[in-house]
Amino acid sequence: MNYADFWPTYLAAHADRRNRALHYMATLGALAAAAVAAAIGDWRWLIAAPVVGYAPAWLGHMVFEHNRPATFAHPVWSLASDFRMLALFLAGRLGGELRRASPRK
Repeated sequence: MNYADFWPTYLAAHADRRNRALHYMATLGALAAAAVAAAIGDWRWLIAAPVVGYAPAWLGHMVFEHNRPATFAHPVWSLASDFRMLALFLAGRLGGELRRASPRK
């Protein structure tokens, strides 16, 4: 599987908007923790960043999607896709990606 094949699979695993919302909050929280670490020079915030970034996202998969997070099989692609999904959401372009990833029959 290459990344072009992975992306639609990733989107399909994030079909529930509540799960996506948890992912957005988690990704932004992880970025904030990393920014705090850099701003105040306290490395403990770097430890908090992945916890803040993954715990809510994994909870969303358990509670809303009932699937296994892509992080376990493709950690780098999954992380990149978290940022890509957030960027597309913030740009108002995620809807089109979701439609292309799961065309109606």
